Amino acid sequence: MIPLEHYLVVSAMLFSLGLLGVLTRKNAVNVLMSIELIFNSANINLVAFSRFVSSDLSGQIFAVFVIVIAASEAAVALAIVLSLYRIIKSVDLDEASVLRG
Repeated sequence: MIPLEHYLVVSAMLFSLGLLGVLTRKNAVNVLMSIELIFNSANINLVAFSRFVSSDLSGQIFAVFVIVIAASEAAVALAIVLSLYRIIKSVDLDEASVLRG
């Protein structure tokens, strides 16, 4: 049986990679993938704590809700990225400031 600490280490590494990607990337699609990594690290935590701390299914249920929210977020964000590409012909987030105002 794998101990809880291993799940937490994997989750922390995924969260760190996701946060690094959000803070350093300029491409909107890469930023969206990094946000998905952050959501996946939260899912690992939810399921791991649900399994090791309590024996009920509450962590798995919350993880399903996070997956549904992540899927809807990805759909909306992809629509925004496609609209951005149609307007400025680029998915660079630095050029997206043109849409302000």
